[in-house]
Amino acid sequence: MRYFLYARKSTDDEDRQILSIEAQLVELRAFAKKENLFVYKELVEKMTAKEPGRPLFNEMLKAIEKGEAEGILAWHPDRLARNSVDGGRIIYLLDRGIIKDLKFPTYRLDNNAQGKFMLSITFGQSKYYVDSLSENVKRGIRLKLRKGIWPQWAPVGYLNDQNTHTIIIDKNKAPLIKKAFELYATGNYTLERLANTLNACGLTGKENKPLTPWRYEYILKNPIYYGLIRYNNETYEGTHEPIITKKLFDKCQEVMRRRGKPKKAKHYFVFRDLMMRCAECGRMITAETHKGFIYYRCTKRNTNCPKKYLREEELAAQIKKVIQKVSLCDDWTKRILEQLEKDKNSCVQSSLPQQQNLQDKIAEVNKTISKLIDIYLEGTITLEEYQRKKESFINEKKELQEKLQDFAAGGNNWFEQAKDFVTSLNRAHCAISEGNLESQKEFLKKIGSNFILKERRLVFSSESPYRDFLSCAPFLNWRGRRDLNSRSSP
Repeated sequence: MRYFLYARKSTDDEDRQILSIEAQLVELRAFAKKENLFVYKELVEKMTAKEPGRPLFNEMLKAIEKGEAEGILAWHPDRLARNSVDGGRIIYLLDRGIIKDLKFPTYRLDNNAQGKFMLSITFGQSKYYVDSLSENVKRGIRLKLRKGIWPQWAPVGYLNDQNTHTIIIDKNKAPLIKKAFELYATGNYTLERLANTLNACGLTGKENKPLTPWRYEYILKNPIYYGLIRYNNETYEGTHEPIITKKLFDKCQEVMRRRGKPKKAKHYFVFRDLMMRCAECGRMITAETHKGFIYYRCTKRNTNCPKKYLREEELAAQIKKVIQKVSLCDDWTKRILEQLEKDKNSCVQSSLPQQQNLQDKIAEVNKTISKLIDIYLEGTITLEEYQRKKESFINEKKELQEKLQDFAAGGNNWFEQAKDFVTSLNRAHCAISEGNLESQKEFLKKIGSNFILKERRLVFSSESPYRDFLSCAPFLNWRGRRDLNSRSSP
């Protein structure tokens, strides 16, 4: 009698007692030799048996029906079937005498009424194991979601904590995720440009592979980064630490709606995003390449503007000189931050009435969500209506919670703004020391607006926090000793 040797193990098998493919083959070959069985062909399939449709399994049964073999050798009946269709086919072929024998090292089968009855029970047990395992997994996921725990592999920017079975901030990637939202919210970044910028900073996904533009689109649309969990079209409150605020997330969604489907640009000129205008005629400044160099010039649209080209290297040198004027040395940065910290500790701002009002509103939203669940259970509204309204209320609650955090911070509001301003002055030298034109442009947009090319010179309106620094370059008087800020000298 000829036998098919069939070995199977799927990647979703969670029973660690199931032998690997190699171990099954070793066991089955030894068993065949011991029982003096003729193995007609070996088949190895790495696919789940939860549902019918395994290609090699189906080919094996067709070959048996054609008379190529009469029996099957497998490690256990659950390797052949874990669903009612495949199990029924095996038993039906035994009834018709097409399959004359089944051999298992771990299971004895007699090809009679009692043997086939016991085999059907074994197949039923295998199906019950799969069904109960699936239900237990789903029950565990539902329990995690109700507790506000993300139930799957952590998204980019988070890590799975094996001790608490929750997700925690990835200190290396979370700042880059936040930067991705901040850059996209400016409206100056397409998904492709965002991917190029963040991938260059070292942001990667699974297996340390660079993220595609469409992966960034998924990240930008995922509410998990501001504290909510969306799973199977339903929204839950997460207990994990958010990376961004809901306000920043909403701003990105608005930019995405306005932008629509992103288009790939043929060329990218870094300073064209400054939206410069010609001082002579008021037309926009465009860019082009010529003999390997990049030039910025007036578009001269419907006019005979006489202004000449400006090489990118010359424009970059002017921008570098401007940024140097707002550079603040490490020594003075440290002194100023220490003084700000003292002022913060001495300034106590009371906001208890506002906080209590927000807490009351949050309590009202919680009551509304509870009532909504009752209404849904009564069958008054559909599942879709319930999910939509629940998401709306949870988002409203998240906004109130963020406002409450701001009030609770009290004096931290002015302190954080002052701290950000001082540290931005200290970071100015990074924009020029790195030699990255992209970072130089972004910093220039932070300190100025209304950029104009006049007589091949860049002029602009300075933003109020930086105006005094740009007009008189006060860093020359701040550095005390000449070497304290020598890196910022023009």
